[in-house]
Amino acid sequence: MRRRRISRKEPSGDSKFNSKIVAKFISMVMYEGKKSVAENIVYDAFERVKTQLNEADAMKVFHKAIENVRPRLEVKPRRVGGATYQVPVEVKQQRGVSMAMRWMRDFARGRKGKSMTDKLADEIISAYKGEGSAIKKRDDTHKMADANKAFAHFRW
Repeated sequence: MRRRRISRKEPSGDSKFNSKIVAKFISMVMYEGKKSVAENIVYDAFERVKTQLNEADAMKVFHKAIENVRPRLEVKPRRVGGATYQVPVEVKQQRGVSMAMRWMRDFARGRKGKSMTDKLADEIISAYKGEGSAIKKRDDTHKMADANKAFAHFRW
């Protein structure tokens, strides 16, 4: 190998909680490079979560919501012979967290009629309670992996 290995840049924590996961979530919510707007949306959503659930720590709620939404299995297409099989594979922790945050963001954006802060807070609360669109997406992903268990031997 001639080229040198690229070292992964470690993200710094966010300004309020000094958490790398929150910093990543802010970057995901960010639209057109407007990071301060995304920070305000996420922090205000955390405040709404605290008031609606009467919880002292919004970070615990956020981490529990991500843990509830995080998929354990997914399917990846594998081409064997002339056919393409959907092969179930385990999801690594980092990818699972990333998928969970992406799903929560996308379903929050898809809700109608409220501000993004309200929609994001509602999505976090519903994920925390184990209900809502992101949880349904996780369940559908798990069902798909379960249905294709017969092709697990194609995993390599």
